[in-house]
Amino acid sequence: MLVFADNAATTAVSQTALDAMLPFYKEFYGNPSSLYRIGQKAAEALQEARQTVADCIGADPKEIYFTSGGSEADNQAILSAAEEGAKKGKKHILSTKFEHHAVLHTLKKLESQGFDIELLDVHENGIVTAEQVAAAIRDDTALVTIMMANNEIGTIQPIAEIGEVCREKGVLFHCDAVQAVGHLPVSVHAMHVDMLSASAHKFHGPKGTGFLYCRTGVRLHNLIEGGAQEKGRRAGTENVAGIVGMAAALKEACDNLEENRQYVTRLRDRVIEGLSAIPHSILNGDRERRLPGNINMSFEGVEGESLLLLLDDAGIEASSGSACTSSSLEPSHVLLAIGRPAEVAHGSIRLTLCEYNTEEEVEHIIREVPKAVQTLRDMSPYWEELQKGERKFYVVQ
Repeated sequence: MLVFADNAATTAVSQTALDAMLPFYKEFYGNPSSLYRIGQKAAEALQEARQTVADCIGADPKEIYFTSGGSEADNQAILSAAEEGAKKGKKHILSTKFEHHAVLHTLKKLESQGFDIELLDVHENGIVTAEQVAAAIRDDTALVTIMMANNEIGTIQPIAEIGEVCREKGVLFHCDAVQAVGHLPVSVHAMHVDMLSASAHKFHGPKGTGFLYCRTGVRLHNLIEGGAQEKGRRAGTENVAGIVGMAAALKEACDNLEENRQYVTRLRDRVIEGLSAIPHSILNGDRERRLPGNINMSFEGVEGESLLLLLDDAGIEASSGSACTSSSLEPSHVLLAIGRPAEVAHGSIRLTLCEYNTEEEVEHIIREVPKAVQTLRDMSPYWEELQKGERKFYVVQ
């Protein structure tokens, strides 16, 4: 049995998305900036896709900008807000310690340019509160940027409350919603966000396509120069097929959101229940306020990378955290941010499910993970020292 359990890294493209895309590869492949028929057909498809995406998040189509994905959207939103803030003498930016690296690395770049970057601590349950944000906002705060759902531990942040604080204090608020869009209800107005990032391949759309919502009145600055596409804010011939596929996938996800959420949550809870029976294991992140398909667990006395290799042999495809840092030997910055010791963080895996997974696959995970953990513990001098009492357990059960 082959089980794909890394849907936070990417998802399979849905048949609905593939069917929507195909005509724009084979028949209506014209440049949407051209005046001839197939070009204009492509232009019409872009506008229809823009309307569909806007409808799914409660926005106006004029507020949707198509990008190459979530990382580009994060970069453009943050750099735009920073540049606008600097014009007014505001160079303080507020975020958290467990953001995606598309945000953290962009903030690091701004810090080297003289911006004051403040990263809020994260509670052990993986949640940042609106009260923390309110207390940290200053007169010179140019931007608050906080993700809607964490990409590693799946915890869902109180975005509407945080957005309300930012709106009351007159501070721009950007939300990286890459893991949330298509899986949780998203309303940009109810959430009080000024900018929001999303990526198609997280909800069964194609890779290399995403969007940035930018509220009317908020000024965007260009990352890419060279043409008048996307209202002059993102040069380059649009990826029409990808954009059409993204819109089709998003509409399908939103139309079936509640049904999918209930089904995937049930699968998730079964895995958490099964793996929690492993001695000296711990779930990372809040038990309830988490994405429907996210299971992130640490197993003391185990190396996560070795565990992944054994699981791969057993037909289970998982990860040790963000796909963007999968080659790093450093412990997860997310797990360190919630207070996990490095020894425990190193023994963590992330299993992320979607509506394509089955109950049979879940039972396969529950059978194979304990076997793999035990195999590694039997080989580990560190585990032997723990068993003998020569070292203290961090995860006590």
